[in-house]
Parts: sequence; C-alpha cells; structure tokens
Amino acid sequence: MTEIVYLLYLVITIGITVWVARTLSRSGLVFLIQCFGQNETLARSTNHLLIVGFYLVNIGFITLTLSLGDEPTTVTGAMRFLSGKVGLAVLVLGAMHFFNMGAIAQFGRKVNGWLGEAQRPAARAAPPAAEAAPLP
Repeated sequence: MTEIVYLLYLVITIGITVWVARTLSRSGLVFLIQCFGQNETLARSTNHLLIVGFYLVNIGFITLTLSLGDEPTTVTGAMRFLSGKVGLAVLVLGAMHFFNMGAIAQFGRKVNGWLGEAQRPAARAAPPAAEAAPLP
C-alpha cells in the first residue's frame, strides 16, 4: 500500500506542477512582454528560464518531501499523508508564483527605465500656446 500512496503523491503533485507551469507560461507571456518594454524576444527567453527553474525547484521539493514523515499503514493514514504532502506542494507552488510575479514586476520596471530614447515611443510635442489677444 505504501508504494501506491507514494506513486499517487508523485503523479498528483507532478501533474499539478506541469499544469501550473503551462498555465503560467501561457498567461504570463503577455505580462512579461509588457514588463520588458514590448521586447518579445527577451520576454520569451525569460519565460522559458522561469519555467525551467519552476520545474527544477518544485520537482526537487516534491521528491525531497517524499521521504519526510511516517509511512501510511492504513487508508486513513494514506489520505492524511496525501492531503498533507499535496497541500504542502500546492502551497509551495503558490508561494513561488507570487515570488516570481514580484521579482518580474520589479525587474520589468528596471528594464523599462534602462530603455534608451530610441526604443521609447516618441514624445509628442506640446501644441504651441495660443497667443493672448490684446485686451481692449
């Protein structure tokens, strides 16, 4: 029974990790493009690097936590084992998401500040001020 519970834990948590990574990759690209001043090449590259790091950290965490705690010996113990470990993995996924969003937003502001005048939209010249009519 223990092997089945461990296998279920791995299938559930790795499945959630893949789903979250794909969702964040798809939906986050627009955000990254905005953060990086419409530089799509930089945004796609950063997106890919974030996903690789996301997989490495989460799958490492999932496999490391596999050995923590007591092995389940009953069905109730197995349910507690799965809910505790899956819940912890989901919390780590969520924390990583918020950390990444904050870091990207902060970095994006810096990149936008570094853009040269040639890459910024041209500033519109203010219309000439109307000459005041002489008072009677």
